[in-house]
Amino acid sequence: MRTKTLGAVAIALTALLPLTACGSNSSRSDSNATTSGSGGGSGANGTVGVILPETATSARWEGFDRPMLQKALTAQGFDADIENAQGDVQKFSTLADGMIAKGVKVLVIASINSEVGTAVANKAKKAGIPTIDYDRLNLGGSSDYYVSFDNVRVGQLQGQGIADALEDKPGAQVIEIEGAPTDNNATLFTQGQHKVLQPLYDSGALKLVHSQAIDGWDNQTGGQVFEQLLTGNGGKVDGVVAANDGLAGAIITVLKKNGLNGKVPVTGQDATVDGLKAVLRGDQYMTVFKPIKDEAEAAAKLATALAKGDKAAADGLATASSQDPKGNRTVKSVLLDPHSITRTEVKQVVDLGYVKASDLCTGDVAQLCTQLGIA
Repeated sequence: MRTKTLGAVAIALTALLPLTACGSNSSRSDSNATTSGSGGGSGANGTVGVILPETATSARWEGFDRPMLQKALTAQGFDADIENAQGDVQKFSTLADGMIAKGVKVLVIASINSEVGTAVANKAKKAGIPTIDYDRLNLGGSSDYYVSFDNVRVGQLQGQGIADALEDKPGAQVIEIEGAPTDNNATLFTQGQHKVLQPLYDSGALKLVHSQAIDGWDNQTGGQVFEQLLTGNGGKVDGVVAANDGLAGAIITVLKKNGLNGKVPVTGQDATVDGLKAVLRGDQYMTVFKPIKDEAEAAAKLATALAKGDKAAADGLATASSQDPKGNRTVKSVLLDPHSITRTEVKQVVDLGYVKASDLCTGDVAQLCTQLGIA
């Protein structure tokens, strides 16, 4: 079972390649990541505040989300005040306080965890400022709308990747290294994975060695936990479900140390440069590509409707729904399609402009790029 082709996405985005090419998915250190606001001061529709969560565990927030949100909000006639909390919940709250005091028209929040996200949304609501949960739903929160990818589907693609890779190896042993237990997305990824894998575990087609969530999505911790599980299983593993490319990279480092890289399929997510290189090398079986430009544009369009007080227009955009079990509520949502990327599909991510060939096709993968027509 494979996800649908990216051909339709390619057609839709071809005209926008100059925008997407400006985003880099290579890692940045915290000291180099931009943390100041991005507003230009000339938005006819006022200012939209955006708070991103961090840079330590994923390159996407500064490499993709910041420039694409900036572009999308500017196109809608807003100034964009985009800040990054660098994983600090107090800073996240302080940034939100400043934006609320400034009177932003809409607040877009990609939270570090549901607790701080909910607190910020409640403050904004008291000030009469609508909020949009961006990428991560705040459980127990009060945001008006939610924009993300279908995160259960992301997990299904990861689970199907392992199932496909191990289909000729009955009884294969699998270790799962999951994301932060405080991140609702991580919970949804696991749900999606198990929609595919649990029947295989139950039938004995695959054997689950252990599943472990990693606090804060910390890559170093993920690698250490995986190594402990691998050692505890006698140094044996046939496949690894890794919730994102950062965790996958830490796992691959351990596999290399044990002479198992390239022999043990590993999943991932985010289609980072490092993740795509690992896929090209064969150290990582697949990653999940999420066209973040679509997410940024959806958030900007929702912000426009909310800034105008046009609930009908907002509801027309948010035609899906997400369940918040903690808040016992249904949240109107925009849920976008993710895509599975294996070795032969890496080219499509480059062709769409999300990763530059000049960043990807270096060192030991340069010849692999040539063989696959990536240029």
